Amino acid sequence: MTSPAAAPSNAGSTSVEAIRLQLRSWPEVETYLERCRGVIVPLGSTEQHGPTGAIGTDALTAEAVALEVGRRTGVLVTPAQAFGMAEHHLGFAGTVSLQPSTLIAVLHDIVLSLAGHGFERIFVVNGHGGNIATGKAAFAQAYATAAGRGLPGAERLRCRMANWFMAAPVFQKARELYGDREGHHATPSEIALTLHLEPSLESKQRPLPEAAPAGPIHGPADFRRRHPDGRMGSDPFLASPEHGQEFLELAATALSTDLERFLATDS
Repeated sequence: MTSPAAAPSNAGSTSVEAIRLQLRSWPEVETYLERCRGVIVPLGSTEQHGPTGAIGTDALTAEAVALEVGRRTGVLVTPAQAFGMAEHHLGFAGTVSLQPSTLIAVLHDIVLSLAGHGFERIFVVNGHGGNIATGKAAFAQAYATAAGRGLPGAERLRCRMANWFMAAPVFQKARELYGDREGHHATPSEIALTLHLEPSLESKQRPLPEAAPAGPIHGPADFRRRHPDGRMGSDPFLASPEHGQEFLELAATALSTDLERFLATDS
């Protein structure tokens, strides 16, 4: 028996335009829900990525991976949520952060809105480590609210946080290419993907001194003191657009498989 959340039958042959929710009409979404109850939500952050990385790195990469996964699977993709929990980066100009409670409320409302229409599998493609714990808390709250409101599909509602940068093939390739110089923030792997997506960013790249190693984080001022240029043990100058194209392929392949399993399971 096919799961009610199963991927559309045209998966693998869908254009990017066809799977972007903001380009669909509401009758088209109702028709889609007759054959698939899954949806992809890109979640990023707007924060510093060292002296040469784009502030929008986490949102750009999450959206790109989400759209490629949607194209391959035929699953609708919502607009990206570009603001995340980045409080510890507020010591650097341009960072825009939501407090954990605010992000919980935002994700809770996104999930409840989608669940109210009949979506049962919410697949969040995440580009920022600081969103993980907060996102999982939002999911737990959304489950409780859906049940409390008596939504028809509340017992079938499931959310999953899929961190593209933590997918095993991506992680392995980053270590193969960059070793310990991958670091923990403003990493060459994520910068590489932005270079592939936005060629204009190549002009910002330059050799940098050795970055401060990763360590504990105790707020914006402490982070700025420990990591004066915003990097955590990383060397983004190692990145290339060609690496970024490879990371996109690896991430989309891994997450497409994960999504298809997520849609197919009833547990």
